[in-house]
Amino acid sequence: MITVTDAAREEIIKLMEKQEQPVKGVRIKAEALSPLQANFRLRFVADDQEEATDVITEFEGFNIYVDPESVSYVQEVTVDFVESLAGRGFKIENANKVPAHLKGTVAEKVQAIIDEKINPQIASHGGHLSLLDVKENTAYVQFGGGCQGCGMADVTLKQGVEVLIKEACPDIEEILDVTDHADGKNPYFQGAH
Repeated sequence: MITVTDAAREEIIKLMEKQEQPVKGVRIKAEALSPLQANFRLRFVADDQEEATDVITEFEGFNIYVDPESVSYVQEVTVDFVESLAGRGFKIENANKVPAHLKGTVAEKVQAIIDEKINPQIASHGGHLSLLDVKENTAYVQFGGGCQGCGMADVTLKQGVEVLIKEACPDIEEILDVTDHADGKNPYFQGAH
């Protein structure tokens, strides 16, 4: 279920009224970073921009449109409008970043470290890391994007990922990479020429 705060609802309606052509609502598009996480984009939907496959949620004064590929990522999102020193804008957050089978404090801590510290660093190489499971004292992770098949993935795991996760979650004693690196489509590695 999509939640829209009062501040976001007021801002959407105010901005809709300022548009030159009639606007029916807003579209939330999820750009997947991993099977568990996505970046969200918000844009207005004019009369001719509605797709037959859209999942539509009606709100007071507007509709929210979601394409079929984005639906699984927006099940538990909250759309808010925030004003801060950095500026003003819409903020879309997924309250349920950790899949149901990974609920629990250790898994949530590991996921938070991946989201906040690890993925932003390896994104510069077109890569991302997904938490697949936590069993006893072991976290099972999978590299994707430019990290899959990269010759430096093991170094990234040992010197970066393991250090950050073990520091934040002392309960985790081992991090296992279950990636099929032989199947990497576009590995990132810049060696010396």
